[in-house]
Amino acid sequence: MSGSVNKVILVGNLGRDPEVRNAQSGAKIVSFSVATSESWNDRNSGERKERTEWHRVVIFNERLADVAERFGRKGRKVYIEGQLQTRKWTDQSGEDRYTTEIVIDRFRGELTLLDNAQSYSDESRYGLDDRPSRNVPPRQPQDGGNSGGDLDDEIPFA
Repeated sequence: MSGSVNKVILVGNLGRDPEVRNAQSGAKIVSFSVATSESWNDRNSGERKERTEWHRVVIFNERLADVAERFGRKGRKVYIEGQLQTRKWTDQSGEDRYTTEIVIDRFRGELTLLDNAQSYSDESRYGLDDRPSRNVPPRQPQDGGNSGGDLDDEIPFA
């Protein structure tokens, strides 16, 4: 196999309400954190242990950014499909810093809300309510319903 794959799939809970910014081009950029948790029984003590990992997610896809902005709230259970990207930046003291994020770009990736808006509250704890949801919103086509429509979009490959 000569290729490689950079794909991340997460199911977790929003750690905060999505933050919306606009790029210089006017495109909407939405970012938020997602908590994933795992729990187990310690072999030695029998005590219940839990570990939560925090993931930063950034959405560049305009349609999915709108969904995150309108319906994303702290505590909501989400399905995220994107890819890992690490970017370098310089802090105020001049030191180089690195941030690794799950990115949903313009042409690929997915965001699905796994619970309905009434089934969560801001006081909910992350990862503790793993009951299946009865109201999963239907998945929308990536092209916004224009299958076979406008072919003037930029093509991400050559």
